[in-house]
Amino acid sequence: MVIAVLGPAGTFSHELVLRLCKEEPLLLPTISQVFSLAERGEAIGFVPIENSEAGGVGPTLDGLCRYDVSITAECYLSVYHHLASHTQLEKIEVIYAHPQTHEQCSEAFDRLGIPVIHTSSNAASAVKAQENIKGAAAISDSAAAYYKIPIILRDLHNSALNTTRFIRIESTEYSGEDVAKCSIMIDPMKDIPGLLHALLTPFAERKINLSRIESRPSGRGIGSYRFFLDFEAGPAARDALLQLKSSVPVREFGCYPQLEVPR
Repeated sequence: MVIAVLGPAGTFSHELVLRLCKEEPLLLPTISQVFSLAERGEAIGFVPIENSEAGGVGPTLDGLCRYDVSITAECYLSVYHHLASHTQLEKIEVIYAHPQTHEQCSEAFDRLGIPVIHTSSNAASAVKAQENIKGAAAISDSAAAYYKIPIILRDLHNSALNTTRFIRIESTEYSGEDVAKCSIMIDPMKDIPGLLHALLTPFAERKINLSRIESRPSGRGIGSYRFFLDFEAGPAARDALLQLKSSVPVREFGCYPQLEVPR
């Protein structure tokens, strides 16, 4: 089966699949296109869903809303950001960076005081810096090595523990028994007093650990949100979901294992 990720070559998604699967993935220009192929059963997708510093990845959360896919695994990748350029630091006039990377390196950007132009990926940043050699730089790691751009300033990330969580998406649910986590989306449709308490009560009553809860605008107007929940898999989880579904619309993305990423 084809494995699809966000390109161009040198993105963290590209690096992840090379380390995890030992094969070259299909590189696509947008995360939405990765979802589209996965929904049609034409590829297995790997997409970033959250970062320890910058939070949820909007295009992935939107993809989970728009496309009929299941989450079949998760994995974690330590992320390092360096400043790469063919020119000296004092001569740099612009830095290319992905918006999430910008957030993960916000403290360094404040110190540098150099204008930032956002790109679609860290690899795209490297490509732009390569095209504009005089006065341009990129925030990158593996992409800098891939495109042979010298690193002139290391470790710009705010936290030494900077980590991105990826999910594997497919057209069918995971069928193995070694599941560790489950993911759902709750779409309340309307706001009522005590809503969040009511959504969490089925899990709290059964002492089910929630590892993540995140809101995302529903597109139905200001104040209307969908909620993404991750929780530990187990016998009590099904009962909690049945109780939750009796009061609000719930979409299940499945239960899945965690994959170890080789160094």
